[in-house]
Amino acid sequence: MYRYVVFDVETPNRYNNRMSAIGISVVEDGVITKEWFSLVNPEVSFDAFNERLTGINEDMVADAPTFPEVWEEIEPLFSNGIICAHNATFDLGVLKQCLKYYEIEWKPSVKYACTVQIGRRVLPGMKHNLNVLCDYYGIELDHHKADSDSHAAAEILLRYLEDGADEKSFIRTYKFI
Repeated sequence: MYRYVVFDVETPNRYNNRMSAIGISVVEDGVITKEWFSLVNPEVSFDAFNERLTGINEDMVADAPTFPEVWEEIEPLFSNGIICAHNATFDLGVLKQCLKYYEIEWKPSVKYACTVQIGRRVLPGMKHNLNVLCDYYGIELDHHKADSDSHAAAEILLRYLEDGADEKSFIRTYKFI
């Protein structure tokens, strides 16, 4: 089994080019072995919609680390494994924009998996929203909270693998350049 770095980000506004929170759940040998969470000071203004959705506002992140500070801590996690998220291109896109904005060089591409895409093959004919899948599998979820969402996506990934999903068939490449 591969090592998966399952992550979720929350964003402060409609531009989806910065993060206000990040949650990470590492899956190794069929179990979640590490979880990590941080609020992130995006250094931009928040939209009211995003505040309502995530419960995060500018006051809450005023003393939080900025993305470069967070990246310094989490880059080793991201550099060792298959990156995974629920609707992965969204979360990877936010990560890409943050790296670009702060002029942080990383890998030109990464291997990734998307629990939405896997679910469409494993559970055809069903909605693949995170909350719907959590209800289906009986997984606790505090939706739009990065730590809860990353944990839930990791649990869903484990269910797919337990049900016999072929790991190699759903791994893709995401380009950062």
